[in-house]
Amino acid sequence: MDSGDQNPRLTQLLQQVRVLDPVSETEQIADVLIENNQIREIAPHISDYPPHTQIKETQGLIFAPGLVDLYSHSGEPGFEDRETLVSLGKAALAGGFTRVGILPDTEPPLDTPSDLQWFKTVASPETPQFYLWGCLTLGGKGDSMTELGELAQAGIIGFSDGVPLADLGLLRRVLEYVQPLEKPVALSVHDRALGRHGVMREGKLSLRTGLPGEPACAETSALAAILEVAACTETPVHIMRVSTARSVALIADAKARGVPVTASTTWMHLLLNTTAMTTYNPNLNIHPPLGDRADQRALIEGVKSGVIDAIAVDHTPYTYEEKTVAFAEAPPGVIGLELALPLLWQTFVETGEWTALELWNALSASPQRCLQQPPLRCAIGEPTEAILFDPKTAWTVSQNHLKSLSANTPWFGKQLTGQVVATFLNDR
Repeated sequence: MDSGDQNPRLTQLLQQVRVLDPVSETEQIADVLIENNQIREIAPHISDYPPHTQIKETQGLIFAPGLVDLYSHSGEPGFEDRETLVSLGKAALAGGFTRVGILPDTEPPLDTPSDLQWFKTVASPETPQFYLWGCLTLGGKGDSMTELGELAQAGIIGFSDGVPLADLGLLRRVLEYVQPLEKPVALSVHDRALGRHGVMREGKLSLRTGLPGEPACAETSALAAILEVAACTETPVHIMRVSTARSVALIADAKARGVPVTASTTWMHLLLNTTAMTTYNPNLNIHPPLGDRADQRALIEGVKSGVIDAIAVDHTPYTYEEKTVAFAEAPPGVIGLELALPLLWQTFVETGEWTALELWNALSASPQRCLQQPPLRCAIGEPTEAILFDPKTAWTVSQNHLKSLSANTPWFGKQLTGQVVATFLNDR
């Protein structure tokens, strides 16, 4: 089965598939009848179905809601050699993501309503639903506010510069202006003065490798300040790219105090830590840098407990030439839309550390909630925006298999287990 072969109007019967619904926190082995792009029936066995129904033997497969990526980067417009919206959409669907947030750091940046119009012409029933983030500040430079009300009316999902907003006075004004618009605000947390262009978490290992270190306080000091401003204005904020154990503790404390905050970490920070960087693979240069073992453990436990609400991909494509340089000179970022689900499944679900529902909540239901959108479901009467995932299929990460135009990933050339074999897209 292939994601591109699905006919939404075709009546299909999925037999003995593992159905996940993180909203109701249920999973079951069942038959699923899909008709006119709706889930008509879920039952232990379905024998009464319309004529000409396409019957699929799906034993051993996962049928679950489409995944939702909070934020990723599009090469287009401005850097089409890295990624186009078409290739981004194909990569997303290949990885099971039916909705993808696009950060506004394109060229030109998404800081006026007119800059958003072109994106709307690209969307089609064969692409994921693109959520467009609008810039908080003009050009995303942190100097002055955009026309927030006009952007909100133009159909953005929320506001984010995708890079840290250092001026706390401006941040407070922005949060006060945004509050009545009822749109999510996603904020990066990083103090550039403390960061000092570090490319690795500061510590003994950074000294041994000779790579410039970035202290954990470059993140936590900025986070503490943002949480205080959010508490002052009472405007909900979403914290992006959490990477330290101390940040998890600060967010847990803020939530306990009633501060309106949600948070996400990236899949890379869950899977790897600083020990991986001794290879000097430039595809491990990401920002914020990978944490140490304690940071990684705190993030894993934070996702399980719900302190960290969601897992983001932060798909960041670069060309071969851009990434094939010395580690410290490589631009930070990796692709991930096609890789995140199989790697997270094998690392956490197959080992029993997380349940399948916990993973799906962090990759689908909770991201929707962070975006103030209703979660996708696999339930009777619901539109079918879902995927079929085979956790046993092995495949090799190669340019021939990747839908993305870029291949900047430390898993390039390696064999993964787990693949999306079909995608059902809701009519939009």
